[in-house]
Amino acid sequence: MSTAQQEHLKIEQLQHTSADELEHIAGREQENLEGWIPTLATEAETREALEKAFDYRGDVTLTLKNGTVVEGYLYDRRSEPTLAESLVRIIPTPKPGAPVERQMVSYADIAAINFSGRDTAAGKTFEAWVNKYWEKKAAGEKNIQIEPEKLD
Repeated sequence: MSTAQQEHLKIEQLQHTSADELEHIAGREQENLEGWIPTLATEAETREALEKAFDYRGDVTLTLKNGTVVEGYLYDRRSEPTLAESLVRIIPTPKPGAPVERQMVSYADIAAINFSGRDTAAGKTFEAWVNKYWEKKAAGEKNIQIEPEKLD
C-alpha cells in the first residue's frame, strides 16, 4: 500500500491523463517475495517489509522478540509515527482442534518476517492467462477453458 503522499501525487498525475492514455498505463510490478526473509535492522526496513507483507497473497511467519512465532495471513496494518504504536493484524494458520483468533502485533515486537507461504497469485496475470490460451489453441484444443488452480 502506498503512503498518503504517494497516493496524492498519483491522483494528481492521473488528473492530467486522458482516458486513452489510461487504457495503456503501466500496472504495478509484483515482486516474487516467496521465501524472502528481509533484514529488519532499521525502522524504515521494518516498515517497508511489513508493507510488502500486507500486499503479499500468501502466509507470512512473524518471529516476535519474545520468541513467539505466529504464522498466518497478514490482512491489516496501521502505520503510526512510532513502531510501538504501529501494528499488524494477522489471521493465524488454523491448528487442528484449536480456535482461530485474529491477533494484533506491534511493529516494535517483531524480530523477523519470513514470507513462508505460497504466493497464491504469482504468475496469474492476464498476460499469463492469454499465453496459456494460445498454447492450448496451438495444440489443437477446442472449447478452451482455463480453470483456476485448487488452493492447498
